[in-house]
Amino acid sequence: MADKLIIFDTTLRDGEQSPGASMTRDEKLRIARQLERLKVDVIEAGFAASSNGDFECVQAIARAIKDSTVCSLARANDRDIARAAEALQDSANARIHLFIATSPLHMEKKLRMTPDEVFEQARLSVRFARNLRDDIEFSAEDGYRSDIDFLARICETVIDEGATTINIPDTVGYAIPELYGNFLKTLREKVPNSDKVVWSVHCHNDLGMAVANSLAGVKIGGARQVECTINGLGERAGNCSLEEVVMAVKTRKDYFGLDVGIDTTQILAASKMVSSTTGFVVQPNKAVVGANAFAHASGIHQDGVLKARDTYEIMRAEDVGWSANKIVLGKLSGRNAFKQRLQELGVMLESESEIMTAFAKFKELADRKSEIFDEDILALVSDERIAPGHEQYGFVSLSQASETGERPHAEIVFTIAGKEVRGHAEGNGPVDASLKAIESHVQSGAEMVLYSVNAISGSTDAQGEVTVRLQNSGRVVNGVGADPDIVVASAKAYLSALNKLHSKVETVAAQG
Repeated sequence: MADKLIIFDTTLRDGEQSPGASMTRDEKLRIARQLERLKVDVIEAGFAASSNGDFECVQAIARAIKDSTVCSLARANDRDIARAAEALQDSANARIHLFIATSPLHMEKKLRMTPDEVFEQARLSVRFARNLRDDIEFSAEDGYRSDIDFLARICETVIDEGATTINIPDTVGYAIPELYGNFLKTLREKVPNSDKVVWSVHCHNDLGMAVANSLAGVKIGGARQVECTINGLGERAGNCSLEEVVMAVKTRKDYFGLDVGIDTTQILAASKMVSSTTGFVVQPNKAVVGANAFAHASGIHQDGVLKARDTYEIMRAEDVGWSANKIVLGKLSGRNAFKQRLQELGVMLESESEIMTAFAKFKELADRKSEIFDEDILALVSDERIAPGHEQYGFVSLSQASETGERPHAEIVFTIAGKEVRGHAEGNGPVDASLKAIESHVQSGAEMVLYSVNAISGSTDAQGEVTVRLQNSGRVVNGVGADPDIVVASAKAYLSALNKLHSKVETVAAQG
């Protein structure tokens, strides 16, 4: 394994812990299939013991994915581990990933356990897991802030008990690259059986150094697995960004001397899928996948690129998937072509009726928009709009009027539990009026904490993608809606968020 860097993607587990980023089973399955096309080595599908819904997601992904290892997180106790093993039982390539906190602060304040108790629980939990699966990863939560001698003692023991991967997370994003790399290097030197396992890094981005810390863990510390997420998605400031780590290692192979098995041409598709599904918009200047990542505004830069691309470009845009941004379908395209394109984009609709509903929405959009891009197709099927009968709230129609000097007003028809209702309201603008018209019936009491508009493609007839984040009784949810009419997209996004508030899911938070 000395020359191979393992890419462990935790978008579906740690990434989903971002406030409002929760995903449905079908959305998770769709992203998992895209991660498999990306040739991710390990997909952390969820935390099976946290809820019945997460168990079902892990189970569905374990059954569907063939080429990547599927992993479930578990706390270091028999119940969690057994639940993870049960969810993974249909997978030929499965991993149980168990964790326990090892820093003095976490042991005392969170676990309320002594170091000896934590040591014994770690040892016994790995022994129990090893009897259920061969591939066992052990994570020392808040590992970077742990006493290194105590951490070495635990690592040596869990390796003896059968752990195959040891992960040392920077759980709170406190590390500095050189210090983190040397910490891991020293730790490995203190563990006499360190050569029997793969060492892994999992860094958070609170100080903006998650990628740098991860790469230092690889180069200085000898780690051969990086835990990361698409777009750096994750709680607080996020996680280490998969696309940045992968392209850094590939672009600077002269320095790292490592291979990665990732199909980089699938990076952009994965980024757009995760963004549209969660409602977390990618900033334009984001490395590798931002809209401006390969744009040149400076005249000097433009001149240089025209003469020789490598004057200002260290990567080719097409190598990470930007060349895929082409028109794929139009109003004359047939159902089979549409169905084939859905499959290529990783969208697997379960029934013939869902395909027909999606195709009808596609034809409706094609009548309004002459050029249909992949992003448009993904937006059509990015949430439960394909099967409105399964929603508490569903969009039907909207009319609104606004003119200078007059107060805007809106009338919206939508469904509540399958029954059509009609709402009227005035507002400070057409969007405000439309959402107030919805609230006139729903009366959710939710607070809007984010409203964001993003153009799906670059023309004036582009679909607008709206993200709405609502907060109510401690829950935070994102809703996403897309439509060429931005006011309609806003209403759809608001109803999507209300649906998520209505569908309460029990979860148990876990940090890596």
